[in-house]
Amino acid sequence: MNDAPNNPVPQAAHRKARRGSMTVRRLPVTFASNFRRVITRFFDPGGETRILNILERVHGLSDRQVDRLLDQVFLKFHTRHGNVATVLEENYRTAMDMIGYSEDFSHNRRLLIGAYLTAEYSIESAALFNPSIVPYHDQQDVPAGAVRFIMSFRATGEGHVSSIVFRTGIIHPDHTIQIDPCSRLTTPVRVVPDKLYDKPLFRRKLTDIGVDHEEADLVLDRLASSFTSAQLEHAITEARAATSEKLQAEKTLQDIRWLARSNYQLELPREAEASEVVIFPQTSNESHGIEDLRMVRFVEDDGTVTYYGTCSAFDGYRVLPQLFETRDFHRIGIHTINGARAQNKGMALFPRRIGGHYVMCSRIDGQNLYIMVSDIIHFWETAEVLQTPRYPWEFVQIGNCGSPLETPEGWLLLTHGVGPMRTYCIGAMLLDLNDPLKVIGHLSEPLIAPTERERDGYVPNVAYSCGAMIYGGQLYIPFATSDMITRFAMVSLDSLLNRLRE
Repeated sequence: MNDAPNNPVPQAAHRKARRGSMTVRRLPVTFASNFRRVITRFFDPGGETRILNILERVHGLSDRQVDRLLDQVFLKFHTRHGNVATVLEENYRTAMDMIGYSEDFSHNRRLLIGAYLTAEYSIESAALFNPSIVPYHDQQDVPAGAVRFIMSFRATGEGHVSSIVFRTGIIHPDHTIQIDPCSRLTTPVRVVPDKLYDKPLFRRKLTDIGVDHEEADLVLDRLASSFTSAQLEHAITEARAATSEKLQAEKTLQDIRWLARSNYQLELPREAEASEVVIFPQTSNESHGIEDLRMVRFVEDDGTVTYYGTCSAFDGYRVLPQLFETRDFHRIGIHTINGARAQNKGMALFPRRIGGHYVMCSRIDGQNLYIMVSDIIHFWETAEVLQTPRYPWEFVQIGNCGSPLETPEGWLLLTHGVGPMRTYCIGAMLLDLNDPLKVIGHLSEPLIAPTERERDGYVPNVAYSCGAMIYGGQLYIPFATSDMITRFAMVSLDSLLNRLRE
């Protein structure tokens, strides 16, 4: 079914799987792909010549024909998108900028041309999976003793392009789960450059991606200690005009522009519901998708709360770690994660500083778990091995299933292991609160393994999560099965901790 019902789930409906004294309950709450949820994308029919052909053909239509065709577009699509005219105008402008065309058309002809250069994309048509969950920042109008949460998902559509979508809901005191209705409409996200770039930080990131110092200084020496994207573009233009080695410097200039555009802000209307938000690839390094957001509610030493998330951008050739940052889910920063150890997938931030430092769990070599420590959240230079594959169900590789959760007994870290026939299972570890490199306990058997009915799907034999949440003495684990459908499980926190302490 498409998303869970709004009615609370009765406790009696829980399915139980016994593991000694520890009971893992699968809850009858599922999230499945909904092919009716669509966004609009700019459609390039095949370059400048094809676009010019469209312009010529629309130019040859009478005003009456233009009006009739445009009426048909609005009739078919106005209920699917709340801003059709704005989208068509923007896509018209995008095409004109692409081909350097300056002649303007009448308002309706612009919109009709825009319609020919617009396509719908079904963001969840293939799968809705790899969930993460945290308490929501807005707890107003929540019943006494309950908690509102927000979940992120990896949504995949045509061409296996991944985006990030969200749902909200409430966990009630009796441990029933109520999912908020999911809007069919999506809200367009306005992409804006960072307001200011910090020059020392920007220079350090350029070094990290291999840009030559002297060539970078052709641009950076023309800028103040902090600068805007417009000032950066002006400095790039001046540097290009001043350099005598055009071809060699051009790659550096493009790398500088690429880095700036890879760090940006997303702005959403204040009235937008969480389920309307879609974080879709915006830059070249995200062109093949944004994958597996691991959200964490991070509390600074002064009590300030920021929601961070680590995710992976994929351009078809390489993985680029990224950091999601927001306080209200209406203005969201997307920034690159840099440093010698910012590698591979599966980085998960601890929810507070330890000993004054940021701490991250990662899998930088693709098969072992590491602990990384840094004083700057965007840079990670060192890493120490936390755990190597130990049990048969994780002999291929071990990774985390989201950010560690703090308990009085230690950091609870959900893991995933890959075993025979590329079967993914979810396990758990308990780490020392003051020294997370010290392992207190590690489950010898999976906490969650795909059942027979969960094995078949987009990627068979997979149970996987990007983050869980503790509430009311229970650990709630949203998890995907076979990279297709997301389910919920629940286990007593005390029983799990007792097992780990054994």
